[in-house]
Amino acid sequence: MNKPKAFGGSFDKKEIQAKIEKYEKEINQKNFWNDPKRAQEVIKAQSILKNKIDPWEELINKIKDLSDLCEIVENEKDINSLEIEFNVLEKQYKDLLTISYFKEELDINNAFLTIHSGAGGTEACDWVTMLYRMYSRYAERKKYKTELIDLLEAEGGIKSVTIEIKGEYAYGLLKSEVGIHRLIRISPFDAAKKRHTSFASVFVDPVIDEKIEIIIKPEDIRIDTYRASGAGGQHVNKTSSAVRITHIETGIVTQSQSDRSQHKNKDMAMKVLKSRLYEYYKNKEDKKNKSKQELKKEISWGNQIRSYVFQPYNLVKDHRTKFENSNTTSVMDGNIDNFIEEYLKWKSLN
Repeated sequence: MNKPKAFGGSFDKKEIQAKIEKYEKEINQKNFWNDPKRAQEVIKAQSILKNKIDPWEELINKIKDLSDLCEIVENEKDINSLEIEFNVLEKQYKDLLTISYFKEELDINNAFLTIHSGAGGTEACDWVTMLYRMYSRYAERKKYKTELIDLLEAEGGIKSVTIEIKGEYAYGLLKSEVGIHRLIRISPFDAAKKRHTSFASVFVDPVIDEKIEIIIKPEDIRIDTYRASGAGGQHVNKTSSAVRITHIETGIVTQSQSDRSQHKNKDMAMKVLKSRLYEYYKNKEDKKNKSKQELKKEISWGNQIRSYVFQPYNLVKDHRTKFENSNTTSVMDGNIDNFIEEYLKWKSLN
């Protein structure tokens, strides 16, 4: 059996190894713990780099072992087993390559994902429902957990919804979805069966680690309570358990009605607010994130990032990367990995 071809791609092992060794020298200094805060930062930075390089080392060793086995196998059964193993290693390589595109510290974190309906009325609310299902199915496929934070129902579907998606690199992957999503189809709500265009906006924020301190003074916010709506059950609809928090300076509004407890809803709304404030001030102060600021400013109904066409043909197309998929059913069932991977590649080059 011939040896498998190289997977391709690039990985700057020397640069990462040099940084690890630099941190190691600093850690071995006698006065290292004189500054506990700096010490923790160095240890964390070194750990992140090791987590980047160790899986690659493990993969390379497995490829070498597989390559050696290819030289000695003879029967069909062993060849089939090696091909299965090769496919497993190829998937591991693709997963590691995707992770290598992540440059921000919080890419590894959980994510808050919010969908708002745009132009299109009833159609747009149904479109939000469809996108909510798409991202929920995507999370299932990634074995991520989801928690509903807030849901506002409207005629035809959902006006807005916020969920927390829990899993490694959830934020790094899903931030590719920020922007306007356009749907073109024959409306199921139109007796004349005319073609309609609907819009929805998607926002994604990282769930902030407790170690990151975001100070919010009582005078900086306004807290309102109201009766929960939607699938909260009779109890929540009879009490003012839902909480809305408005950050006065920025105008950022967060809300939660997922729990029967007003106290727990307040904690969750505050958690979401801290994440959004972190992103807001980070983008404002960090010149490196200017492109992200511009992206958020461009979330207007005339600047869609992706179109989902169900009529007169089937096609989902990303307008940034030009990647497209004609299997609309598969995409709406949560198979959006290719769109995310193409975005990460495109972003690394732009």
